[in-house]
Amino acid sequence: MKHVLDRPIWSALQTAHAGLAEGGRYARRYPPSIVPFAASADDTPESLDALEKLPSRQERMFLVEAGPIAVPPGLSIIMEAPVTQMIAGRPHEKISDPRIQPLTEADAADMLDLATLTKPGPFTLRAQSLGRFWGIRHEGRLVAMAGQRMRQPGFIELSGLCTHPAFQGRGLGTLLFRFVAGEIASSGDVAYLHAYAANTSAIALYKAQGFVVRSEMNMRVVKRRP
Repeated sequence: MKHVLDRPIWSALQTAHAGLAEGGRYARRYPPSIVPFAASADDTPESLDALEKLPSRQERMFLVEAGPIAVPPGLSIIMEAPVTQMIAGRPHEKISDPRIQPLTEADAADMLDLATLTKPGPFTLRAQSLGRFWGIRHEGRLVAMAGQRMRQPGFIELSGLCTHPAFQGRGLGTLLFRFVAGEIASSGDVAYLHAYAANTSAIALYKAQGFVVRSEMNMRVVKRRP
């Protein structure tokens, strides 16, 4: 591994999120109730064997790495896609807006409903176990949100950015993007994110907000073979 973000899941579970890790020396994952991310330490037989043993029969695991992703024979690939990893090209200023409010456990069901509707990526009721989230409500309804997900030394992932379809085009997503990027920068860390490579409109938006492509990545979703 040449950079801590080349294998972001493994790096996070070895460092900032080690306390959440399930697994051991050769392969680790987050608790599936938080996020279905997993990674092996490397592509050796020992690591791939350990990765194969992590999921139950019904569980899916998301693997994200730079370069080809090795999958052990006991796991089958149910989805794969190229992913673009982007990083803040400059520190973002910390901003404030009265519409933006911190989200708490009391908001978890509303957050999951919004994520289920807009599909920003894997999301669960316990997503806040990974980092802070903020949102904007309209007449009591959560209509936009964004937050923090994986962490590595010096880096925090900006994630969960989504806006209800009825409120898109009003700049709420851009506002929350800038807000969370500013919160990350104010902590002394560098913000980064992942986007499906096919989502060119989102990538263009992130570039306009000062993010640059760091690496092309691969994603595979796997599960145990019957």
